[in-house]
Amino acid sequence: MNIKDYQRVTQQIEALIGDERNLIANLANISAILNMEMANINWVGFYLKENAQLVLGPFQGNPACIRIEWGKGVCGTAVATNTVQRIQDVHQFEGHIACDAASNSEIVIPFSINGEVFGVLDIDSPEVGRFSEIDEQGLVLVMDMVEKLLNKAINSK
Repeated sequence: MNIKDYQRVTQQIEALIGDERNLIANLANISAILNMEMANINWVGFYLKENAQLVLGPFQGNPACIRIEWGKGVCGTAVATNTVQRIQDVHQFEGHIACDAASNSEIVIPFSINGEVFGVLDIDSPEVGRFSEIDEQGLVLVMDMVEKLLNKAINSK
């Protein structure tokens, strides 16, 4: 995907979410759209903050690890540092949690609600080196818009 594709996906998500306030429904549709639009991925979904853990949220793909400790694995590192993790070969990532042995690369984007890290978008691929700088920029663009919509929905209750 190029940046224009990500802009189109962002518009698609924005139109679908609209004024919907239900977090689970919104995250489920976002993961479905990304799964439809992105090539060569085998898992896309969300982990949501619960105390000092991340808990599995809406996703598309094989069954996944239910809980991940902050600071553990790629997702836990992303949320603990509040930074994007783009891992070209997960087998080279110290402490990688292998929920699916078929996954070889991963990108994780943390997102916030009301200024606090709330969870992560996690995408896995069976291809080593699947995620580019363009993917990172595009997915950050998507999640920036998602943050705004989720903040609006949660704060308008």
